[in-house]
Amino acid sequence: MYRKIIEPRVSETDGLGHINNTTLPVWLEAARNPIFKLFTPDDSFEKWRMIILHTSIDYRDQVYFGTEVEVFTWVKRIGKSSLELYEEIHQRGKICAKSKAIYVNYNRETEQSEPIPWEIREELMKHLYDEHKEM
Repeated sequence: MYRKIIEPRVSETDGLGHINNTTLPVWLEAARNPIFKLFTPDDSFEKWRMIILHTSIDYRDQVYFGTEVEVFTWVKRIGKSSLELYEEIHQRGKICAKSKAIYVNYNRETEQSEPIPWEIREELMKHLYDEHKEM
């Protein structure tokens, strides 16, 4: 599992006093940076490989300013050229959001998906989600 600590900002707080729902997708994407780096080690957009195909978020509880947030990212499934991520946002010991994201390893020059290289696959397998394992 990958883990990212986020410190909520005042500017992310909306008129209802909680972190705006549009902020959580940004936090989830920030937590995926180690995965992006596997596919594009130099972070070059000219060589960028990860194209998002799907994302969904289930909002479970409010998130507030003033208390750090933990974003956990697991690899749920590795396909030939795609991978599915399972993510959770936690604050104060509660799961505040659950997310799913699907990415494809994409070659921009050929405009086609490509198989995930074995060395990346091996690293991703270290972060597989086990729904029966406690955190």
